[in-house]
Amino acid sequence: MNDFDGGWDSRATLEDGWVVRVPRRPDVHPRLLAEIRLMPWLAPRLPLAVPVPELASSDPLIVRHRLVPGVPLESPDAGHGHALGLFLRALHDTDVHDATAHGLRDTRDEFADDLALFRDRVLPLLPDSARADGASLLDALDTGIADIVVHGDLGPEHVLVSDGRLSGVIDFGDAQAGDPALDLSWTLHGTPPAFAEALATAYGVTPDLRARGLLWHKLGPWYEVTRGLTTNDPAMRDAGLSAVLTRLALTH
Repeated sequence: MNDFDGGWDSRATLEDGWVVRVPRRPDVHPRLLAEIRLMPWLAPRLPLAVPVPELASSDPLIVRHRLVPGVPLESPDAGHGHALGLFLRALHDTDVHDATAHGLRDTRDEFADDLALFRDRVLPLLPDSARADGASLLDALDTGIADIVVHGDLGPEHVLVSDGRLSGVIDFGDAQAGDPALDLSWTLHGTPPAFAEALATAYGVTPDLRARGLLWHKLGPWYEVTRGLTTNDPAMRDAGLSAVLTRLALTH
């Protein structure tokens, strides 16, 4: 048995080729159960391998899926960008009503709670010179867009590579009916230009999507701040605040 970094939501171990996931908190249970419904239906519609979880135990809740081959993406290049652009195009073209019928979550209420928390706990921590820009960012993302199937937590740790080629995309715990620009935040604004432009071409990114992707990219560190506050981790809080200020200054 090997331990994985299961992340903030779940503890994960590798057991005989199965990734076994146990939720760290009760609020994670609905996400895991939604994945069990959604992923067997969604997986055949996508051009890269994804986890297809199944219920291993209901009490306590334990979910498992076969290991998706590959290692996290470390050196993104144009070929990787092209492949991920095609993957996201297929994901975002999936019928959202059918996906919802198969367990895709509506997270608008959760995001409204996030925005309220950011306004209450993070904005007051920003220097006066950045507070107006911070408030404008939160207002700009309060759109209620929820008409596209999105991954919801796309980053290099969730994009896998094998023999130099993309082999899979993992961790669909935040999959939701949402704004497609959320999946274009890191992919367009946190990656090398060759990767980002190849992805944009393969996907068909519009100027509006690119601009909204930048807004989501700017929002990312706000979650690190609130996590640091919740866990009483001043180092995480301060690192998050530094990143918030750096990203607020980005123009593209």
